[in-house]
Amino acid sequence: MRLSMSGALLMLGMLFGCYPKGDPDKPIPTTFVPAPQAARRLVVVLPGRGDGLEGLERTGIAQAIQSQWPDADVTLSGLAIGYYLQGGAIRRLHDEIIAPARTRGYREIWLLGASLGGLGALMYDGQYPGTVDGLVLMAPYLGEKPLLDEIAAAGGIAKWNPGPLPDVVNGDNFQHELWRHLHNWSRDPSRARNVWLAYGDKDYLRDTMPSLIPLLPASHVLLRHGRHAWSVWTPATRDILARIDAGEIQRSP
Repeated sequence: MRLSMSGALLMLGMLFGCYPKGDPDKPIPTTFVPAPQAARRLVVVLPGRGDGLEGLERTGIAQAIQSQWPDADVTLSGLAIGYYLQGGAIRRLHDEIIAPARTRGYREIWLLGASLGGLGALMYDGQYPGTVDGLVLMAPYLGEKPLLDEIAAAGGIAKWNPGPLPDVVNGDNFQHELWRHLHNWSRDPSRARNVWLAYGDKDYLRDTMPSLIPLLPASHVLLRHGRHAWSVWTPATRDILARIDAGEIQRSP
């Protein structure tokens, strides 16, 4: 399913403000952090709404990844909100970063997204299912309260009826269509077997997480003390990657 955000985020004030917008007329900026060992894996990091590329570098997320996965190259991306607003963020993520990385022969490619980046990771999975080996979601933005209330009132995502497919996915229905994609996870749990979630107990998005949590293996959900910040997400990343290497990743035959 192809999910577009063109024009939609203009209506979502929580994602706006004085945040880095990026320049969608230019290629997505990246910082490449080579693995300290021979690289077998790649982790692509998608920023939150307030993260410029330099700020993302200061979070220590690349170092946290490589402390657990010393065989992982890390690509920090500047996929800021301006790329989403232009409408081609997910296609460009694929064309400019993921697809070229596949040609380099990595055994695994993972997407790690925080907040807006977590939404981007879920949208990527919807548009290019099976292209990456796993998703690590840090307090992802999941949509507005009326839709989440509708899903909860139905008894959860597995019981919710998304209705007929629309003719066009646009700013009026993209959240609904994102949850249609997640509804498909409820019908095929194997699609979420390599998806991980972490968030803080004081995160302002914490009340939206219960809509997503039932779709994931229970051991793949980490609740930590803290707010909507990299001070929660960076150490949680180390914990998640340690669990993955302990044998909790499910590989396709």
